[in-house]
Amino acid sequence: MLNEKSILITGGTGSFGKMFTKIILERYPDVKRLVIYSRDELKQFEMAQNYPESKYPQVRFFIGDVRDNARFKRACEGIDVIIHAAALKQVPAAEYNPDEFIKTNIGGAQNVIDGALEKSVKIVIALSTDKAAAPINLYGATKLVSDKLFIAANNIKGKRDLRFSVVRYGNVMGSRGSVIPFFREKAKTGIIPITHREMTRFNISLKDGVEMVLWAIENAIGGEIFVPKIPSYKIETLAAAIAPNATIEDVGIRPGEKLHEEMITESDSYNTIEFDKYFAILPADSNKLKYIKHFSGREVPKGFKYNSGTNPEWETVDTLRTKIKMFVDLNFEVK
Repeated sequence: MLNEKSILITGGTGSFGKMFTKIILERYPDVKRLVIYSRDELKQFEMAQNYPESKYPQVRFFIGDVRDNARFKRACEGIDVIIHAAALKQVPAAEYNPDEFIKTNIGGAQNVIDGALEKSVKIVIALSTDKAAAPINLYGATKLVSDKLFIAANNIKGKRDLRFSVVRYGNVMGSRGSVIPFFREKAKTGIIPITHREMTRFNISLKDGVEMVLWAIENAIGGEIFVPKIPSYKIETLAAAIAPNATIEDVGIRPGEKLHEEMITESDSYNTIEFDKYFAILPADSNKLKYIKHFSGREVPKGFKYNSGTNPEWETVDTLRTKIKMFVDLNFEVK
């Protein structure tokens, strides 16, 4: 699928980018070029130590910001596939610095679209977040706009052989700034601060996130927002899995947080189909039958919503411990 293809990943030095790079190089040894596009020279330098040019001549490190339209277009020369993972994503920081998030998450998305249209890219897969569904914080709102931009870009591609699609999923286990590393650090103090004992979140591993993107590259026909069928967990259950003997301290829900996240809203249900491991939210004016036939799917019931609090599949203390050991830290032990 990707052998002899040139791939560019924005935010390539982040958690997702590192896992994506690892899997691509393992699975597609004949990939023509893999461009790691990001703005942090130190992270690029550190990542390059794992991929020396002598052994990985197909890997290129390209310093640039998705805010910079001209620079990004330069990076798109000869690229077949773009994975757009770059984003500002910390909820409190977004509330305090809204303009910066708008420039990166919305302006950057439009620059990716412009680059793909101008440079004959074939496939663009953009990463979204559960917070983009019925957003109540600025980060989620910027990602919702980003999703809309990528889906609408299919309307202006003309006769180009180009597809834009979006992948939306929940909390990624062990990713930078996520709750598992935070809880593990706090466990050393004997106190785990949680926002609300009933709070729930969706759960996915970095590897499964990458696998979903690779699936979308191969199967998307353009215009879909793909959502995985994944388990939920209670924040209290996660705390018990990491530090069962720690004291739980209730600190209250932070501004911009939901008690439960959702990836498909009730309003989305009218344009949503499901199949195998995924859902797909379709453009409102799309030919739904075309997508149903392509994916061997079926419509979801009207009024359906995919909410972490009402999800039928749940993580337990044991399954969380197994996954932390498998996907986050092989040396993880309960103390």
